Amino acid sequence: MDGNNAEGRERAHELIRAGRLLYGRGWVPATSGNFSARLSDGRIAITVSGRHKGELEEADIMTVDSEGRATEAGRRPSAETLLHAGLYKRFADAGAVLHPHSVNATLISRLFPEQVQLAGYELLKAFSGITTHETCLVVPVFPNDQDVQRLADQVDAYLDRHTPVYGYLIAGHGLYVWGATVSEALRHAEAFDFLFECELRMQGLEKR
Repeated sequence: MDGNNAEGRERAHELIRAGRLLYGRGWVPATSGNFSARLSDGRIAITVSGRHKGELEEADIMTVDSEGRATEAGRRPSAETLLHAGLYKRFADAGAVLHPHSVNATLISRLFPEQVQLAGYELLKAFSGITTHETCLVVPVFPNDQDVQRLADQVDAYLDRHTPVYGYLIAGHGLYVWGATVSEALRHAEAFDFLFECELRMQGLEKR
């Protein structure tokens, strides 16, 4: 991260703190996951590929342009940068994108191959704009794909047809979630994980 850019350094440290928090919860094991934050000039601060998210330092955050192309020579951003860039293009109010790999998100993405429906929970009000538990929040599940451009196109096509969407799952992989700030994205990630665990436990009870 450019040490002369105060805003960039601030966003970088927010992502570093997010990495430590999510690693502490067991949501980004090994070098999994990736995080980003939008800068006021349109660039995106994003984690460098292959870094352990619980041990991030300022040097582990780099910048890409709005298309996901690296703006710092010799550095490689997350392999899933296009998914971040696509969300920022679509959601003007999105200021941060988090991609954790929690056990709950990974399991529920395999249990429900197309979508997860979350309804009747008080914690749905943790998502910005939702004001009642009498809400059904649909979380789409996309097949995992090593071709990130193809996956990004599938996500974009779904978002063209559905609204509102607060996050999505990649099967056997993890959750993508966003918010106006890193703090809001973290709140959304925590809410999703709690609700996913509730649904997984309900599935277990129903099968007894």
